[in-house]
Amino acid sequence: MKAPSTFGLSNEARNLHWLLTNLVEEVPGILSVAVVSSDGLLLLSSDPGRNAEAVAVAGTARPTGPRGSSADLATVVSGIGSLTIGAARLMDSGRVKQTMVAMEEGSLFVMSISDGSLLGVHGASDCDMSVVAYHMALFVGRAGHVLTPELRSELRQSIEDASIGSTQ
Repeated sequence: MKAPSTFGLSNEARNLHWLLTNLVEEVPGILSVAVVSSDGLLLLSSDPGRNAEAVAVAGTARPTGPRGSSADLATVVSGIGSLTIGAARLMDSGRVKQTMVAMEEGSLFVMSISDGSLLGVHGASDCDMSVVAYHMALFVGRAGHVLTPELRSELRQSIEDASIGSTQ
């Protein structure tokens, strides 16, 4: 996986990028990852080029992520997060910790981060769900305390800058 550029970012932002890269590279079966702010904005994502590499290695033309786009994964994660938070309120059941959707051809995991942000993981159909959930919990434990409003703003700006740079 080619790590996203972290040039010009703060130490905290670089550390979060490193944690995300480590999560994707070290846990078998993870196809893509997105960190989404409480208002639904993409803050951090795995390298979308990784999906293309996985397709090339597998020798199939089938996309391995939701339409191959980090923005699509962020939209799904935000929607599921909002739906489950509403359900928990309706049922007076406290804070949502984790949501898992098992599908025929893959899995989707959404885990709350302390500030209301969400960590979303799209996994392959054969991923070990308990291993993915465990490593997500480690990521949340390590990232949750540093995801300040200032860092969220910096991450959002770096995503916007990267998308502007790729269209020029």
